[in-house]
Amino acid sequence: MIPLSILDLAPIVEGGDAGQSFRNARSLAQLGERLGYRRFWMAEHHSMPGIASAATAVALGYVAEGTTRIRIGAGGIMLPNHSPLQVAEQFGTLESLYPGRVDLGLGRAPGTDQATAHAMRRNLSSDPNQFPRDVVELMAYLRPAEPGQRVRAIPGEGLRIPIWILGSSLFGAQLAAMLGLPYAFASHFAPGQMREAIAVYRESFRPSEQLAEPYVMLGYNVFAAETDEEAANLVTSVQQAFVALRTGQPTPLRPPQPGYLESLPASQRGTLDHVLACSAIGSPETVGERVRAFVAETGADELMITSQIYDHQARLRSYELLAQALMPRP
Repeated sequence: MIPLSILDLAPIVEGGDAGQSFRNARSLAQLGERLGYRRFWMAEHHSMPGIASAATAVALGYVAEGTTRIRIGAGGIMLPNHSPLQVAEQFGTLESLYPGRVDLGLGRAPGTDQATAHAMRRNLSSDPNQFPRDVVELMAYLRPAEPGQRVRAIPGEGLRIPIWILGSSLFGAQLAAMLGLPYAFASHFAPGQMREAIAVYRESFRPSEQLAEPYVMLGYNVFAAETDEEAANLVTSVQQAFVALRTGQPTPLRPPQPGYLESLPASQRGTLDHVLACSAIGSPETVGERVRAFVAETGADELMITSQIYDHQARLRSYELLAQALMPRP
């Protein structure tokens, strides 16, 4: 089986708070480390009542301090919200503290709505072609400094932290291929162009100092439980979250609601079917079969597993059942 990794948004559940979300994230990373998951990534989102990982580098430091081997990283940092120098310094700090364990995934979306993006960046009239230049600038800060270089990332320079390009369209695939970087596609919530993006990336890939051959990681939802029925109930929390987000009313992650999908109009059910198309929901046997089929169909080199489950113990159990179904014990 290909490597499996974990994507966590540090979900804030209804009735919970951010502090508990971070403690849950660290316990999930510790479990992932014991079970043999390769990476633990957190994603940058802002002004979202149900997501606590806005200050991604800070949250990753807390997780890294509670683990020893699993790679930690951003999946991703939304680069338009930051200067490349600041990101190089933040992740240079993490790499200095936890050497050989840090990944840096970069995306070009704001990770929020337009009003919040304006509050963060102050200016929304930036050049849409700036993202590739920012990526190249950031990569330069992580190389050894040139003689006479005035602006330096300290810490950061010379650390050569692995850079990933994240995306949900052909733009990211083309950029990752051109720069010779690994590519992570957000198929766990935006699967529409997945197959085309994979093909474009692999066909256009140019080897680089970081990577000799194309490497594709795909986001994938897993909701595993002892039975198919129990798993189908767990997924209703994330179904509620997507409906709330699409209607402009994001909320904390709500408890499961039996029969939720059947209560929705056909248009919303269709939207959820599309958004969650790359998902395995069910018992360990069901989940194992679906994950293997997805890997065979896409040729993915790695899967980034996300499980937005309301009850933390059920979420831990979901990752444990998936590991039992697919991974040899470390």
